[in-house]
Amino acid sequence: MVKTITKVGNSQGIIFDATLMGMAHLKLGDEVNVVVHEGGTITLTPIRPTIEPQAAAATAKRLIGKNSELFRRLS
Repeated sequence: MVKTITKVGNSQGIIFDATLMGMAHLKLGDEVNVVVHEGGTITLTPIRPTIEPQAAAATAKRLIGKNSELFRRLS
């Protein structure tokens, strides 16, 4: 995909259209890590939030409790 660097206020930028945002699973306000490699290649990597172990355990416990009958039938 070819994009053109354009003027955005006093800076320059690249417009991420809806297709590109969808392909990258990004939404407005998401953070990305920017790395400039030797030779000038630029890599943008989405920063995905992580879940704390306690929150993951609580969520799993809630889902298991909520779906206990389904899990019993599947076993």
